[in-house]
Amino acid sequence: MSLKLSVSGATGRMGHTILGLADQDSRFEIVGALETASSPLQGKSLSETVSGLKAKVSITAALSKIASKPQVLIDFTQPEATMAYVQEAQSLGIGLVIGTTGVSETQKAEIKEAAKKIPIMMASNMSVGMNLLFALVEEAAAKLGESYDVEIIEAHHHFKKDAPSGSALSLGESVARARKVDLKDVATHGREGLVGERKNGTIGFHAVRGGDIIGDHTVLYAGLGERLELKHVAHSREAFAQGALKAALFLADKKTGFFDMQDVLGLRVSK
Repeated sequence: MSLKLSVSGATGRMGHTILGLADQDSRFEIVGALETASSPLQGKSLSETVSGLKAKVSITAALSKIASKPQVLIDFTQPEATMAYVQEAQSLGIGLVIGTTGVSETQKAEIKEAAKKIPIMMASNMSVGMNLLFALVEEAAAKLGESYDVEIIEAHHHFKKDAPSGSALSLGESVARARKVDLKDVATHGREGLVGERKNGTIGFHAVRGGDIIGDHTVLYAGLGERLELKHVAHSREAFAQGALKAALFLADKKTGFFDMQDVLGLRVSK
């Protein structure tokens, strides 16, 4: 039996990629496509607006307007839109896969509270490789200790609105967790002017924006006489889209709970 799937931001870059893969996968039935209420595509057939798709569902602005209730919504949009979907999904009993970045701590707390009523998988990055990198970065930080300075450099396309990226912050959290510190107490973002020498124990972040870069993340451990770099490069959005679809299938038999990609991919040693 196919999983009934809906995708928000359906005609955007990620939404298009997710729908294209789901449309070719018999494990999924696309029953809904969401766009903002102000979108000129409202009411139009998905197959007419996204080239190559067979699904003939109409684009709408609300989960409640989807004729055949989805089991899971995959959401890669903006924080405000995501929070509206969270509220609507709770009332309808629909699972959520959230890939939206730039979500505040307050909003994250609201999402975790919602997970007491519906199943939610939320991750800053859904690729297999990147989630392995999170684990490797934490292990390296634990073994190298604070004598190695850590800098996190990320690069994304011209259109990305938040910085640092959610994945970069997750990498920083991996380092901070290994060092048993709170990231917000040790993070430093960029440098300009006469800033003085580097403060021991800080974790540096640097964001590059330009062109059509899908996503590059490098964690640099700089010691005396050597340095180590751990890097992930996304060549296409398919890596993230495949992960999102894995997450949707993972949620299919869940009633409630808050999960991340470590759970989906079976990478978590302990919770």
